Amino acid sequence: MKKNLLINRIRQGAILLAMVLTFAACTDDPNPTIDPETILTGQTKTYVLKAVGNSGISGTALLEETSTGNSKLTISLTGTPNGGSLPAHIHFNSAAQGGGIAVSLTPVNGTTGISETTFSKEDDGTPISFSDVLAYDGYINVHLSATDLATVVAQGDIGSNELTGTSKTYTLNSVADPSISGEITFEERINGFALATISLTGTPDGGSHPAHIHANSAAIGGGIEFTFNPVNGTTGMSKTDTREGIMDGEDGFTYEEILEVDGYVNVHLSADNLGTIVAQGDIGSNELTGTSITYPLNSVAVPSISGEITFEERMNGFALATITLTGTPSDGMHPAHIHANSAAVGGGILYTFNPVIGATGISVSDTRKGMMDNEATYTYSQILTVDGYVNVHLSAEDLGTIVGQGNIGANFE
Repeated sequence: MKKNLLINRIRQGAILLAMVLTFAACTDDPNPTIDPETILTGQTKTYVLKAVGNSGISGTALLEETSTGNSKLTISLTGTPNGGSLPAHIHFNSAAQGGGIAVSLTPVNGTTGISETTFSKEDDGTPISFSDVLAYDGYINVHLSATDLATVVAQGDIGSNELTGTSKTYTLNSVADPSISGEITFEERINGFALATISLTGTPDGGSHPAHIHANSAAIGGGIEFTFNPVNGTTGMSKTDTREGIMDGEDGFTYEEILEVDGYVNVHLSADNLGTIVAQGDIGSNELTGTSITYPLNSVAVPSISGEITFEERMNGFALATITLTGTPSDGMHPAHIHANSAAVGGGILYTFNPVIGATGISVSDTRKGMMDNEATYTYSQILTVDGYVNVHLSAEDLGTIVGQGNIGANFE
């Protein structure tokens, strides 16, 4: 560390000496005075400042190292109002978390869109070097005016909160309202955590929709593990830093942990109606690989009822099992199982699916956990070779009446 510091000081001194000699050669003044803060080392970093809301104002923040190891920050924006003066600051934390002012910057000139600030310390006097800014836990806000600081027109994470460019997107499917769906994207930060952005379409204007990561897959269900900032119904958007849920005591998630988490995301109708899910999607180890197999479920006792069962492989090796039937009565609830042997031979229950809901004809289950205790679990590979068949029954009170049936695994021809 001391060796690196010494090398940096020598480099900075050499740059300063070269600039002094160059300036002296170009002036008649035998003792020229040069402000070291105007001499730049060539070390730079550029951050993106995105428009907030419908401001139409965006640009960049160029960070440059001075010969003394301090920072020159140049904000360059387009779309700023002619004649305006837009306050700008470096704030603590990430933009998704929010935080107080760390460094006050020169206001952006609305006519030129430019602000230039050279600084060596935070507003409270704490020293901050160029290298400190590169690792800083902060973000930049540009405000509409000194009398309207609440309106942020441009914003961007800096330092350790910068995004690496690596991201993962998961689909959030419709549940209670077919018009609402979207996705959640996790973008990796330099600090190892992630920016989580939920984007939905069809949300009601003015609504506020709580959202969480829950334990297990959506087909199994589980408790809340992480709370996102609510989805704004007007914009359909929510942005959250995964290092800290908005509820006290919740553990954060690194980007790598998100990719492996045994979880799913729920977006709820409102804080007063968490039981109504408007969008839902599996994430992490529960993500589907894209590999699947479908088996037909033929009519048995009721000619009008038939369908299929599809097994979709998950990243964790298990499967999402979806039964889809047509012709089921709207008020029905139809138990379904994997039975041993082929349908022609018959056999006992090996695995219990979630019941098929008559109104939709749908049942969704996770093959790592049957509805009944102590049942065997099945990986996707085991489903492909199981000596079994699927029965869908008329009701829990009439298991003897089969409404859908089909061989699976080793018995499928």
